[in-house]
Amino acid sequence: MLDKKQIRDEIKKIKLTLTDKEKEFASYAVFSKLVNLEVWNKAKNILLYYSLPDELQTVTFLEQIQNKNIFLPKVEGSNLIALPYHKNKLNLGAFSILEPIGNCSINPNDLDLIIAPGVAFDKELNRLGRGKGYYDKLLIQCKAYMIGICYDFQLVDKIPTEIHDIKMNMIITPTKII
Repeated sequence: MLDKKQIRDEIKKIKLTLTDKEKEFASYAVFSKLVNLEVWNKAKNILLYYSLPDELQTVTFLEQIQNKNIFLPKVEGSNLIALPYHKNKLNLGAFSILEPIGNCSINPNDLDLIIAPGVAFDKELNRLGRGKGYYDKLLIQCKAYMIGICYDFQLVDKIPTEIHDIKMNMIITPTKII
């Protein structure tokens, strides 16, 4: 079994080979599956993320969402908080990620659904992040249903886990729902 660093390195190499068309197609496939889920349709307060260039692209999807309260994560110290998303109220924040402006965060227990990025996921619903633990610290506070989204190649056989790692309830790739 590969260790976390090895998994991150392997995934990073593959991501570098993706074309814009491949990213667009994969993102469309994942979000098409997501919006047809009962958990999506019932959710009102949803934490999504503003994508980095190597992640499934959320920007177009964010702009199309209606009748939902969408929140994005913002790094505050060593934690993530969830702030309301407004297209024109974003600043470049920690790690060069666009984050919402402000400090009026939602209580994590008031989130109904969390759509989480990850470097990799496995069939046991484990998530491997970038290694800083921001998402795990937020997820442990939540009662929300958690869905990890990723490219197909980010679904690996086994991720080594630690006590603080939080499992997803579901994982969606362009071709699978687990």
